[in-house]
Amino acid sequence: MFRAVKPEAKPDTRVVVTATRRLSAGMTRVHLRAEDLSAFDGSVCTDRFVRLQIPVGDGSTVCRTYTALDPSVAEGTFAIDFVHHGEEGVAGRWAATAGPGDVLTVRGPGGTYAPDPTADWHLLVGDESGLPAIRAALAVLPAHAVGYAVIEVPSAEHLQQVDAPAGVEVRWLDATVDPPLDTVVRELPWLLGRVHAFVHGEAEVTMQRIRPYLLRERGVPRGDLSISGYWRRGNNEDSFRTWKRGQAVDRQVAYAAR
Repeated sequence: MFRAVKPEAKPDTRVVVTATRRLSAGMTRVHLRAEDLSAFDGSVCTDRFVRLQIPVGDGSTVCRTYTALDPSVAEGTFAIDFVHHGEEGVAGRWAATAGPGDVLTVRGPGGTYAPDPTADWHLLVGDESGLPAIRAALAVLPAHAVGYAVIEVPSAEHLQQVDAPAGVEVRWLDATVDPPLDTVVRELPWLLGRVHAFVHGEAEVTMQRIRPYLLRERGVPRGDLSISGYWRRGNNEDSFRTWKRGQAVDRQVAYAAR
């Protein structure tokens, strides 16, 4: 298992956009370069994330959290995949129009997860927000790895090419026609041995539907499960953080009352 690393313990880094590429109808990859990327030295978590200061005009910025992909300390480069849906959101709209020379400030990386090579099989589950971390996890799995990667996207236009070991079945779910993500996870044939699971996406789906199934019904030990909400329907990141803090307080109160 990996020790959690908080981005607040890392310095701010100035990064410059070098290129962008559209991956699907709703995702753009932004390639970034920094003069000094030593903050990433030793980073092995595949869910490594950074806090971005996104410019919103008049010199002001808002903080948003994204998965950092393929960091090279030697080259000073990494990439971020941004989900965007038209005019909604802040970071996605920025990424959709970003170009070479644009500048961001990032803090990080943080992270808590990488696939355990001693696990018998792997379960990777998420929506578009979890896809970059799932992609990173698949990239480091050994060739003999087995398991499932289940990824939900809004429609067929959002499907992407994702490489995986031959023994890891990748299932794409089109939200317009396929069963919900949690239903599909429940219907997966359960494999033998110890599973190491990574489940991240919309908070209600991951925490209220999939989490109880894995912990209570399947008996997955907490230490073998990385699960959290990356976002919550009806919330931006600021209000989502407030909601998460409230949930943590509620859990502490409930525990103390036992």
